[in-house]
Amino acid sequence: MKIFGHRGAAGLVAENTLESITKALELGVDGIEIDVHRCKSGEIVVIHDETLDRTTNGTGKVSDYTWSELKRFRTIEGYSIPLLHQVLDLIDAKCTLNIELKGIGTALPTIEHLEKQIKSSRWSYDNFIISSFDHSQLVQIKAVTSKFRLGVLTEENIANVVQVAVQLNAFSIHPPISSLTKDAVTLAKKQGYQVFVWTVNTKPLILQSKSWNVDGIITDFPNFAS
Repeated sequence: MKIFGHRGAAGLVAENTLESITKALELGVDGIEIDVHRCKSGEIVVIHDETLDRTTNGTGKVSDYTWSELKRFRTIEGYSIPLLHQVLDLIDAKCTLNIELKGIGTALPTIEHLEKQIKSSRWSYDNFIISSFDHSQLVQIKAVTSKFRLGVLTEENIANVVQVAVQLNAFSIHPPISSLTKDAVTLAKKQGYQVFVWTVNTKPLILQSKSWNVDGIITDFPNFAS
């Protein structure tokens, strides 16, 4: 069972920051999950929410700010909002990177960015999983390339999105731990999909996930799983 640090190591260091990602790498994770939006000037920004309010000293929508403006904001701990290319440079293909498309219109700019990175660095297509709750963004990717591994995120039971996974020729399905059942995991794996479960934050749930043969967990506390 692979261990993915959720937004880096979000339970230990401020989420979706270079410092949080560094912590996850230090803990020896198999993968790191991050979230991306597109800002007003077009850059791909690593941040979870549509707005700045919860995680930074800024207010308003990420998409209303240029990158030069976003650079001024800080988390409570004093950390900066990173760009996708900064995260890629930091990880340097040391583990899998699961990029969740959060913002509208992030699909094609993100894969264009990744294509350039693959051509000029150690990264390969198999180092990435591109996931989203907005399955239409995954459809956009599938329409232009079959090289990236796609992950179908869901807040429901696995069985409810298997057909979506089939249509996308997806690599994986990402259900919440709250709706997970052993039978659903078996169903997905029989159909050839890997199962990555979010957000698994206690040792009993980690052990349960492992006993149900999930392929990986996404956790705020990768130290619990090490």
